[in-house]
Amino acid sequence: MTQSRKIAGAPISWGVCEVPGWGHQLDRDRVLAEMAGLGLTATELGPPGYLPPSPSRRAKLLGEYGLRAVGGFTPLLLHDKDHDPLPEARATLNGFRDGDVEVMVVAAATGADGYDMRPELDASGWKTMFANLRAVTRAAGESGRLVVLHPHVGTMIENAEDVDRLLDGSDIPLCLDTGHLLVGGTDPAALATRAAGRVAHVHLKDVDAEVADLVRRGNLSYGEAVRAKLYRPLGRGDVDVAAIVAALSVAGYDGWYVLEQDVVLDGEPEPGTGPVDDVRASLAYLGTLP
Repeated sequence: MTQSRKIAGAPISWGVCEVPGWGHQLDRDRVLAEMAGLGLTATELGPPGYLPPSPSRRAKLLGEYGLRAVGGFTPLLLHDKDHDPLPEARATLNGFRDGDVEVMVVAAATGADGYDMRPELDASGWKTMFANLRAVTRAAGESGRLVVLHPHVGTMIENAEDVDRLLDGSDIPLCLDTGHLLVGGTDPAALATRAAGRVAHVHLKDVDAEVADLVRRGNLSYGEAVRAKLYRPLGRGDVDVAAIVAALSVAGYDGWYVLEQDVVLDGEPEPGTGPVDDVRASLAYLGTLP
């Protein structure tokens, strides 16, 4: 593993997800122990309630495994003019400040559970979203935290047109999720090259492009695609991970690389097997990159 590269894990790589009915949810002690066993020293938080909500209790638990929390995925409803996302954002940011969590990873939520459908935004919706992103970014600055926007399948920022409009209409930094971008129709390597200065957090995924194409065509839902092994260990799919890491390195990126290969589990894997094997493979691949 390249020692200068900041690498973190994520519970979703162990199948732990906020979506109702996603699949078997592994106990957090197993997940944290397996992260630590791989040599990871940092993680994202996972869904609400997976780790203790109390910042001090959360830090204590993570510390028992030699881990710290570096980011948390936070879906916010940003496009609805009748909804104010700021109270929720401020509460999350304050909790992150008190627990020394660096990055609030915001997704532009649709308002529905899951990631299989989304409405289309009109001009008013985009205007509301941009205004709310400015407000959330200001609140993050007041809390001394970083906020990034995560393009994500089944959210209001999903496809290449959405990403370009976000870049043009907002100054918010990006979470470069290499998998969700590719599934949504954006070339993540090209984006890492042309917009490296906007990238402040990275979720590294590899993707089976044929399965991703089925999602874009509407032949598979997102959840079905994950079950069909949409995501692969780094180096075993169709994302040019090496080019992405190289482009960000040239640009001086010094943020986190979070290993995320979303998975759905049907049951409890035997000890020492299951998702940990895929994360181990991703770590090994990442360690070969200059």
